[in-house]
Amino acid sequence: MLTSAITISLGLVGLATALTLWRLARGPTMPDRILALDTLAIDVIAIVVLMGLATGSVFSFEAALLIAMMGFVGTVALCKYLIGRSIIE
Repeated sequence: MLTSAITISLGLVGLATALTLWRLARGPTMPDRILALDTLAIDVIAIVVLMGLATGSVFSFEAALLIAMMGFVGTVALCKYLIGRSIIE
């Protein structure tokens, strides 16, 4: 039962990732692309966690935490760059 739920979840997250990549490529504005990158990081976190559940690996949760931190820092840096402020203050 759990394996089928994980498989269905991976398929749906894969669909969400494909739609996010479409938004990233399509745009139309830079804030849309930044939001798509942030959503893509969340999609990757979900895939890593689901794969960790499927394989029983503990290290995938640590990898998900690292991806979350890097995604947050990247989003903040891109937003600060977009509004024209110094990235590192």
